[in-house]
Amino acid sequence: MEDRETIGLIGIGLVGTALAENLLTAGYQVIGFARSAASREKLARLGGRAAARLGQVAEEAARIILSLPDSEVVQQVLLGPGGLLGGSARPRLILDTTTGEPEESETLAGRLVVQGVRILDAPISGSSEQIRRRQGVVLVGGERAAYHACLDVIQAVADRHYYLGGPGAGSRAKLASNLILGLNRLALAEGLVFAERLGLDLPAFLAMLKTTPAYSCAMDVKGEKMLRGDFAPQSKVAQHHKDLRIILEYAAKADQILPMAGLHKDILEQAMEAGEGDLDTSVVLQVLRRMRRREPA
Repeated sequence: MEDRETIGLIGIGLVGTALAENLLTAGYQVIGFARSAASREKLARLGGRAAARLGQVAEEAARIILSLPDSEVVQQVLLGPGGLLGGSARPRLILDTTTGEPEESETLAGRLVVQGVRILDAPISGSSEQIRRRQGVVLVGGERAAYHACLDVIQAVADRHYYLGGPGAGSRAKLASNLILGLNRLALAEGLVFAERLGLDLPAFLAMLKTTPAYSCAMDVKGEKMLRGDFAPQSKVAQHHKDLRIILEYAAKADQILPMAGLHKDILEQAMEAGEGDLDTSVVLQVLRRMRRREPA
């Protein structure tokens, strides 16, 4: 396949690496930047090019994908000292896959459009491994014209996507989706721990679960990891804890109580206190295993 244009990529973590692989497979050239030298070297091994500074990405790519931890880092990367928009060369379109704050996405879109830059909030539902297999789902918010102008890139990284409306719509959908996804994962972990306490054979029980109305995609994505005790990160505890913090903040603004989300946040905090913040979210199984009923003294 002939090489096509160069796509910029800022952030070469778990998700960023998966996006780079999919873009390269689709025939795009990729120039990326990350603060970590190991991440830049990883991109080079995949066949991309590592930029020495942020501005170089803007100089060589008219369309740039962001894969960053949160909205604050997005602001720093775009508008901070030495940021993407600080030089004479500016990207034309930015696809922000960061799971961030919807109001920040809206404000940023309005601020950038007057500078001639269009940005889409386009977080991806799915773990890094699902994204690598093109099984992630891109949730897009922003100007419709900008969406159409980035459609080929979106289709290069995922088989499915949804255009959901104006700026912030993608971010709002990702928060609500992540709320449900996380609770499905937690429910699976709790059910497995309960089945274990009842003396059931867990592999057989999980296979049975997948054929019942209790089924959720979490069983396919996290079930085997839980059974094997494989907590190598595909989606990190600390990242989902950040998502839950934002979810609960926006629920409070809407005067809505989310009792299960609050409990889930507490459980993730227990994992982080145990030093498990950088492990896969499936490690909630271990947190639940450690919760044993104690008789009063």
